Amino acid sequence: MWFSKLLQKKKRFVFPLIYLVCNLLLVEPIAKVFGREALPVFNSELRPRNLVYPLLFRNYVNPVLKIKLEDSAHALFTSHHISITYLDANFPFFDSFPLLPHLSHNDGKKIDISFMYLDSDKKTSNKKPSISGYGVFVDSDKNPTSNRCLSQGYWQYDFSKYLTFGTINKLEFDTTGTRTLILNLLSKPSVKKIFIEPHLKESLGLSDQGKIRFHGCHAIRHDDHIHLEIK
Repeated sequence: MWFSKLLQKKKRFVFPLIYLVCNLLLVEPIAKVFGREALPVFNSELRPRNLVYPLLFRNYVNPVLKIKLEDSAHALFTSHHISITYLDANFPFFDSFPLLPHLSHNDGKKIDISFMYLDSDKKTSNKKPSISGYGVFVDSDKNPTSNRCLSQGYWQYDFSKYLTFGTINKLEFDTTGTRTLILNLLSKPSVKKIFIEPHLKESLGLSDQGKIRFHGCHAIRHDDHIHLEIK
């Protein structure tokens, strides 16, 4: 009896252990054959919102994007003590396989990045308002685009509000930090475009930045994160 119970307990750890070994030893080397590289996980300058992203293989990009992110992260951390927190990137293998629910994250050239926030003492914080990093919208009452898209029947436009997996921190949107982050990302020639909501582009003083575009009503809203895409 006791041996059977012990065996059952050990079985609980077999799959997680095999999964972890595959993640660490097999997936990353194979991904390089497909032109994908994993983003760092335990890094003070560039890190995932939480461990779910790397454990589900959602933190892979092509080498150009990885270098660009690492360069930006180092520059921002050195000059402003800003850390880049990434969300969904791409799967590790072949192109044209979408990273659901994102239809365009399928070629290693796209990644979502979290906004910057202030804590209760008005200091820049690496904390985020939701567990997933998605779904907590900035200045939602000042976003006419959302109302227009929803009224036109694009029901999915604010669907990310159901993907927070819980709100955990009461934070204030860091206008200065987010603007600094976006301008640094835009400074690289390899950047093709950035998606944020039109009202944020205006309020952040970025109206003159042609690479910041509206993603269209067919997508989901971008007043909870930055979408970055390279050429």
